[in-house]
Amino acid sequence: MPTAIAIRQIEGKPGQVWYPLDRIDVPSTTPSATQVTVRISAAALNHRDVFLRQHLYPGTTFGVPLLADGAGLVTATGSDPSARRWAGKRVILNPGTGWKDSPEGPESPRGYAILGGTKFNPVGTLAEEVTVEAGELEEAPTHLSAVEAAALPLTGLTAWRAVVTKSGNAAQGRNILVTGIGGGVALMALLFATAKGANVYVSSGSEEKLRKAKELGAKGGVNYKEEGWETKLAAMLPAGSQLDAIIDGAGGDVVSFGAKLLKQGGVIVSYGMTLGPKMPFLMSAVLKNIDIRGSTMGSRKEFADMVAFVNEKNLKPVISRVVSGIDNFDAIDGLFEDMKNGTQFGKLVVEIAKEGESSKL
Repeated sequence: MPTAIAIRQIEGKPGQVWYPLDRIDVPSTTPSATQVTVRISAAALNHRDVFLRQHLYPGTTFGVPLLADGAGLVTATGSDPSARRWAGKRVILNPGTGWKDSPEGPESPRGYAILGGTKFNPVGTLAEEVTVEAGELEEAPTHLSAVEAAALPLTGLTAWRAVVTKSGNAAQGRNILVTGIGGGVALMALLFATAKGANVYVSSGSEEKLRKAKELGAKGGVNYKEEGWETKLAAMLPAGSQLDAIIDGAGGDVVSFGAKLLKQGGVIVSYGMTLGPKMPFLMSAVLKNIDIRGSTMGSRKEFADMVAFVNEKNLKPVISRVVSGIDNFDAIDGLFEDMKNGTQFGKLVVEIAKEGESSKL
């Protein structure tokens, strides 16, 4: 019987509890006509997985496999041609369901159901195998290893929607600030915006992360812990120009410094608020006609567009650390600690099965 990793309930208040990892057995499922079974090669963490272990994420559920990012090999298919075409292919999974192609948001009346760890979707990728609808797959880019492919879905989709769909500034010569560089979404935002021809600047509290970001194509970087960092960033911009957009996952005082750095009519795209659930909108931003646009993960169409762009530009997600083995609890716990402490630069990945090895299932 296939193995998966979930969380186990213990006593504790949301935000104070840290649910332990729990090995569970998941019955093998025969694909329906339009489904496929994927033997997972690798799965990757996201911030939501830390929130699940702290009971800070909506719908947190015990006994449901964790993680939304996964790549693997199709080992069985249903009878429909739409499923049979995937037989034997290397694939990555769309990390959520219920959102086809609307630019506004999910069409499903039940909302968007992200994979991993909640009552809204029974599938999670920290598992030896999953069975999903064939329409939720994309072929894994051939230039990516299984580990790299597993690192792409959720952060790639979130960054794509923020940079390309929502900012309106993924274009040659535009000036974009990506805050909090080092996390998976921020790094993919840097890669996408740079590949689109934008001048990308980054911020971080770590000089080492700033250095690495410049190696990946950032035009410059500033340490937000330094007094006067806004002035330093403004001096880095091309003469006479200001920022066109800010891609932000922290919230906090982004509107305050954005009002100083953005051009008239500039855009702040917020895909998260890790500093807290409130972000004041100031009159200084109103007077500059600044837009704040919330951005979540993205539609099935945006997922396909993102993967096609990764293929076209030969982009590779940045990997921070990889551990091997679904039963390697201590090592997997270490990845969660990296994520919780914010020490990673790039994605944290669990290699579940080596590519090309025979399945033990």
